[in-house]
Amino acid sequence: MQDVTLKQIAEILNISITTASKALKDYKDVSPKTRIAVRNLAEKLNFKPNTTALNLRNKESKTIGLLIPEIVHHFFSNVINGVIVEAEEHGYLVIVLISNDSYELEKRQVELLLDKRVDGILVSLAGSTINIDHIKQILKRGVHLVMLDKISTEINCSKIIIDDRKAAFDATEKLILSGCKKIAHFKGPDGPKTSLDRYLGYKDALEKHKLDSSLNLVYTSKNVSLEDGRQYMDQALREHPDLDAIFTITDLVAAGALQYCQENKIAVPGKISIMGFSNWFVSGLMTPSLSTVDQPGFEMGRVAFLQLLKEIELKKNEASIHPETIVIPTSVVLRQSTKN
Repeated sequence: MQDVTLKQIAEILNISITTASKALKDYKDVSPKTRIAVRNLAEKLNFKPNTTALNLRNKESKTIGLLIPEIVHHFFSNVINGVIVEAEEHGYLVIVLISNDSYELEKRQVELLLDKRVDGILVSLAGSTINIDHIKQILKRGVHLVMLDKISTEINCSKIIIDDRKAAFDATEKLILSGCKKIAHFKGPDGPKTSLDRYLGYKDALEKHKLDSSLNLVYTSKNVSLEDGRQYMDQALREHPDLDAIFTITDLVAAGALQYCQENKIAVPGKISIMGFSNWFVSGLMTPSLSTVDQPGFEMGRVAFLQLLKEIELKKNEASIHPETIVIPTSVVLRQSTKN
């Protein structure tokens, strides 16, 4: 059965399409009798307004895109929840796309969202993204853009971030203040700014306390995986038998390091302390429970959507838009994997 159209309702009641449309919107220049007749018939025939046509006339789709690198990480699932909860509150739908940390897939997904004529796009870059021409294309097409977490400083748009450098500094300093003197860092891939900033924060803390910050204590986790954590824990302990702590790029890598220690009967935190990053939902359930940096994904998603909505509304009212960088606070959560 085909959907009933506004034209059919107008023909049945022998009124114009404009009058039928106004009646459904409760315009006062349509008589109460006609308004009631149109609404009753629309209900009887299960009439649904063509929202696509309405949105095209209003030059808005009430839909936004959210493009993230992966969903396995608990942080990004929290980001999704934060965006969707706030979007639903304001009458928006969210198209969620996952690039799997692939630059090529990310490019195609940006094209898809632009073809869908979304009102705005939230983007956290793939780890392999270096060329950002496809991101610049979003702004060239007049679509609102807000970047979050994994951002590019080359793009002139609003950004929602944490201070990764300070968060890493705070985490490393907690290890130092607990008595650790030789601390390795399992860093992320070389591309993302988050990886660089966390490494720099780690280095800042070591230099402040005049401890060894040489590069032979830094191991690059290209896949940011459980297996990377296991592999580099083995390598780091062989190369540095006096190592007494590690700070990792994420809790997943920390979990791999912790697993290696358990399998090889290396006491945590007796022999070595382990500090993660992100406060993964299972971090408190590990044995021993994992000390980590709490990275508030839900709040980041919520704030990112609200910033995007603010810019959509400003444009609608023909007001000027000034990109903002909003920093979400973090905190170090101390548990059993470190000497506290």
